[in-house]
Amino acid sequence: MYIFPVTDHGQNCWRSNMQVVATFRSLVGAFIFITLLCSEYNESDAQILPQRIFAGLYGRENYRSLLSSISSLALGLVDFVREGELYQNAEPPDMTPGPNAEYDFIVVGAGSAGAAIASRLTEIPEIKVLLLEAGRSENLAMDIPLLVNYLQFSNDINWKYRTEPSDKYCLGMTDRRCNWPRGKVMGGSSVLNYMIATRGDRRDYDRWEELGNTGWSYKDVLYYFKKMENVEIPGLMYDKDMHNRKGPMVINYPKFHTPLAEAFLDAGHELGFDIQDYNGRRATGFSYIQTTTVNGSRMSSSRAYLHPIKYRRNLFVSKNSLVTKVLIDPRSNRAVGVEFVKQNRKFAVRSRKEVILSAGTIGSAQLLMLSGIGPAGHLSEMGIPLIKDSPVGKNLMDHIAYGGFMVLINQSSSILTRDIMNPINPYMSDYFNHREGPLTIPGGCEALAFFNTDSPENPESWPNVELLFQGAALNADRGARQGYGISQKLWDKTYKVIEEKYAWNILPMIMRPLSRGEILLRNKNIRTPPRLIPNYLSHPEDVRTMVAAIRASQAVSRTKSMQRFGSKLYDKQLPGCENHEYDSDAYWECAARTLTFTIYHHSGTAKMGPAGDPTAVVNPRLQVYGVKGLRVGDASIIPEIPTAHTNIPVIMIGEKLSDMIKEDWGYPTGTSQRPTKRQRNGSYRR
Repeated sequence: MYIFPVTDHGQNCWRSNMQVVATFRSLVGAFIFITLLCSEYNESDAQILPQRIFAGLYGRENYRSLLSSISSLALGLVDFVREGELYQNAEPPDMTPGPNAEYDFIVVGAGSAGAAIASRLTEIPEIKVLLLEAGRSENLAMDIPLLVNYLQFSNDINWKYRTEPSDKYCLGMTDRRCNWPRGKVMGGSSVLNYMIATRGDRRDYDRWEELGNTGWSYKDVLYYFKKMENVEIPGLMYDKDMHNRKGPMVINYPKFHTPLAEAFLDAGHELGFDIQDYNGRRATGFSYIQTTTVNGSRMSSSRAYLHPIKYRRNLFVSKNSLVTKVLIDPRSNRAVGVEFVKQNRKFAVRSRKEVILSAGTIGSAQLLMLSGIGPAGHLSEMGIPLIKDSPVGKNLMDHIAYGGFMVLINQSSSILTRDIMNPINPYMSDYFNHREGPLTIPGGCEALAFFNTDSPENPESWPNVELLFQGAALNADRGARQGYGISQKLWDKTYKVIEEKYAWNILPMIMRPLSRGEILLRNKNIRTPPRLIPNYLSHPEDVRTMVAAIRASQAVSRTKSMQRFGSKLYDKQLPGCENHEYDSDAYWECAARTLTFTIYHHSGTAKMGPAGDPTAVVNPRLQVYGVKGLRVGDASIIPEIPTAHTNIPVIMIGEKLSDMIKEDWGYPTGTSQRPTKRQRNGSYRR
């Protein structure tokens, strides 16, 4: 092999050769990716591809040849691979603390709240912060919106929790257990979620204050909702009373909508609803979803808050670091650090000021109990020395939906995986070359409606349901069954006959549930998943609300707007519900207990409440009762779940907690993080 001499000319040649190698590697990667995507097509499919005329999602015919389509896709994939390499390098680097390392603050979990907290605290140069994340780095492939469901299969970035078996809910799931995906990656569950950006209703937060949580009213938290966001939606970006354009988290509509999504909004008009900015003055109404996306790809909390501060010298990030215990000085009852495991080595690090748990509703509750903070009787059963008797793990809440409301249509206007991945169609090429088209739709979710089923005609009513519209359905992808955990027996009996038929879906969702569950330890090992007992639909009011939400979904399907597509509710009775008259309230209750879908909004297990509240774990400044120097900042502190997808409220909690910590330690709170040029453009391209 010829080695160039070390000259300017030689260095340039060497760089040129390395670029050729990189390009070749990208081309090989692109070829492999195309091969995998096309692998589901059999020989007969391949024979008809050049003759296929597709007039569905784009409403126009595609006359491009197979060769032209694949060439365009290959070029786009090469560009995507190069951009992905830059993306990888944009994240703060991994480091490992040395022996006896000390930091001012230790933040456990780099998820929705943890990333925000670490970013905001390190705005003060003299504050030294260690951010510990159990998972790996995020990459650009995780941020393709339409493919979000495939992340549920990953053992690498998903904790893959499952609920305990039940005879009251999740009856149609494998082993009668619902899947509870949770993010184990930089960005946490903001990397696994469906990117839907909702704040909730103003009354959600006024209710928090009514419960004794001073400083958490809507007027207090609106400041932080605005502080976090960089809204790019025309018509909203100039509403300065409700929105902001200078925050780190970019908010957009998806760059593409199916014809069905447009019809869903028209259906709302038919039913008497307005089109609303549900993150504005009023939530009730219909809308396209607002999303945490930029330039057609996901914007996780890591991308928003940590990428811009990669070189901040007072931020230290240790990845693949599983915290096993909070270290508490028994003499002073003060948290003084944490223990964690990394690469099979055990480490102990010290905090000079505070430890902040942002490990999520499951992770934070598990860590508190393993550290001796939790129900005395339960900890005694587990053989864990008691530090503080506290109702950790109680008050578990979640938003759930009925997962089987599927409407078949007679037009090719919905999203099918086989159409998206078919290389003769322009969809993949449009995404990888221009970040456009249906791959910019988060998991097929396109629009939603908020309203109160008891007074739907009142635009000022406090919503109790959400109808989440998807321009796709369960049958659109053969892998959907595994992702949602639906049993093979139910699938074969109910849905196999309509696999890959054009259809749309509504997820009728309870937004203010009264049912409460709990989390319990299974043993003292942090690697053992805790027992998750959600008690879905245990309160009769939740059952009534769910049935009303299903009825409202039926009303949408019958509108003229949806009937233009030949919409027909798929009415095959679910196994186990045959004894109920179809379309009766009892049938729909049975159906909801069979296909019980979590919306991934687990919250409440370290409840915030005033002193004297026996159900509270933390005070309104998110300090753990009975233990100094320890706070919790994530969805676990939520006292009552808001009328929202919880990612944005959790980031708000992280923003507000950061200011409270600064105030309590005498630091200024007026600093602000501006989005970088690349962040505004949403691109890591050179």
